[in-house]
Amino acid sequence: MKIWLSLFVVLTTLLGCSPRGSEKTEVDANRVVLAYVTSWSQIMPDPAYVTHVNYAFGHVNDGFNGVRIDNEERLKSIVALKRESPFLKVLLSIGGWGSGRFSEMAADEANREAFAADCGRVVEQFGLDGIDMDWEYPTSSSANISSSPDDTRNFTLLMQDIRKVIGPGKLLTFASAANACYVDFKAVEPYVDFVNIMTYDMARPPFHHAGLYRSSFTQHHSVEESVDLHVNAGIPANKLVLGIPFYGRGSHGVPNFIDYKDIIKLTDFTPHWDDVAKAPYLTDKDDTFVCTYETPRSIAYKCAFLREKGMRGAMYWDYNGDDEQGTLRKAVYKGVTAD
Repeated sequence: MKIWLSLFVVLTTLLGCSPRGSEKTEVDANRVVLAYVTSWSQIMPDPAYVTHVNYAFGHVNDGFNGVRIDNEERLKSIVALKRESPFLKVLLSIGGWGSGRFSEMAADEANREAFAADCGRVVEQFGLDGIDMDWEYPTSSSANISSSPDDTRNFTLLMQDIRKVIGPGKLLTFASAANACYVDFKAVEPYVDFVNIMTYDMARPPFHHAGLYRSSFTQHHSVEESVDLHVNAGIPANKLVLGIPFYGRGSHGVPNFIDYKDIIKLTDFTPHWDDVAKAPYLTDKDDTFVCTYETPRSIAYKCAFLREKGMRGAMYWDYNGDDEQGTLRKAVYKGVTAD
């Protein structure tokens, strides 16, 4: 399959693919090119290069029975893009790293049902196309949030309750850890439209944090292995969306978290290509692996991979990490929508 992917990357690079923006047709209806757009940034997403926007973030409120949204005015401005781009889907992503109160909310039936009802209220009030749950993570307190062994079961009940409220015509999705832990995927699958795999942050230098295939620079999982874990856990490939980071991870003088737009400004580092993992990296003057990141080349391989796998599409965190030319978002759009 890797030979086929290499040929695909060469052909798509040569032939290109023009964005269709608001002229997207029904042929594209099931393809997902999803951008997470944050409440704290100011950049507006270009509907010509995305099909879905997940607005980050909403949270479980202090009463454990409703939704609190960061910067509601910004959410409204993003939803307003739908007037000129009716094919654009906008969802509220609830959670994020360090966002808590999920465990308490989901454990109490009355609170859980009230929270689900408030999700319905938010969808209606803001004209949203659905809800994306980003509980990081059920049964885990690694982000300094509360947790319980019952979280996995209660997460399924929560998704069931939200689906009941918003109905079949709205989207219900969630973000999943690369290791495919924390969630009963078989139980939750009937209630969700697709799952956004966070296939990044899987390591730090001197390893790739989002390498497509396993190589000598893979520490925990490759992207391929993460996808296989999710399929084996019970989510069909056509309900999986592949996560792509618009940032890198650094060490030895490179920031631990660094956006692509800042990586391309770095000097005194040497770029390399791992042809096994299909991933780029930087080394310093001592030939030390100091930065793991993405380029249009690595994105092209990932998009060819997800299409070969029959996956729904790709998502990325986050839109604001790209450069002014939109180099990475254009690469994702071209790779996912190429025929």
